[in-house]
Amino acid sequence: MDRSKLLGKRYQLTKPLGSGGMSVVYLARDLMLERQVAIKLLRADFSQDPNFRERFRQEAKAAANLSHPNIVTVHDFGLDQGRLFIVMELVIGSTLNALLQRRGQFTIKEAIHIIVQACAGVGYGHRAGLIHCDIKPQNILITPDRRVKVTDFGISRALASIRPDEHSEIVWGSPHYFSPEQAAGLAPSAASDVYSLGVVLYELLVGRLPFTANTFEELARMHKETRPPSPRSLNPNIPASIEQIILKVLSKEPSARYRTADQFGRVLVTFSQQSDPAIQAVMPALHARRPQKVEATRMVKEESYKGVNWANVVLGLVALLAVGGLVPLWLWVYFLYNQPIR
Repeated sequence: MDRSKLLGKRYQLTKPLGSGGMSVVYLARDLMLERQVAIKLLRADFSQDPNFRERFRQEAKAAANLSHPNIVTVHDFGLDQGRLFIVMELVIGSTLNALLQRRGQFTIKEAIHIIVQACAGVGYGHRAGLIHCDIKPQNILITPDRRVKVTDFGISRALASIRPDEHSEIVWGSPHYFSPEQAAGLAPSAASDVYSLGVVLYELLVGRLPFTANTFEELARMHKETRPPSPRSLNPNIPASIEQIILKVLSKEPSARYRTADQFGRVLVTFSQQSDPAIQAVMPALHARRPQKVEATRMVKEESYKGVNWANVVLGLVALLAVGGLVPLWLWVYFLYNQPIR
């Protein structure tokens, strides 16, 4: 066994699956559990920074606690041979970016189906207090059975913590999809992820991005100041209601957008083809895992029982019994006075 390809004395690297500016993704085998996994091996210069190591550990630990059908599950993370790595479930399929390169444009039904599922996954992260920060087609995976899985929760936040002044795709994600506040160097919020999801939806329906430029500075300025072209002017098949939703989530002010991905997803379903089974099938994911809401409902029901006025109940029963007891007396009097005279 080649020890140079063994991470954490457990994961055997098999072959590279893809690479980006900050990492290489490998197909690997978990020797302990005897299963295939995907391992993202970060660049060596990132791994050498102690501050980044700690931030990466915190973000990876938080991401590992996310369990949702529309999120790529994080199994493990660690440092070996001077390289940080993160172990994830192996997802068979393709990135949305690769599908866009082949297709160029999606139908209304297809686009809504994809974004609603992405909203379900990202929204679950929002409820757990995690912001993705790097929503883009490269981080959205599509399985052969059309299941959408969002990957890379938290990694961009860790990168930004050590290089806040670097305006690059590595630190802040793709500048074509980031929000105006991210373009201004401000901290992202759940509404920032909503903006990025809106850019992806725009691209799926129109076949092009709302903003393109030759420099980072110009692209950042457009995100902050320029109104995106009307989606319907580029694709007349887009319903007016869907265009209104897209333009809302692409608002410059975060407060003008939907607050979370959950809310965005519910609005998309409401204003789209609600009778479509493909869209309705993913609706439960938007409402899943809401223990606080369930508990609150239970408490309301318990309080309603506690609020019963038992004195009134007892008095009502006594009155009912009293009235019921008079019935035989009335019948006896009736028959007594209605006897025929002999």
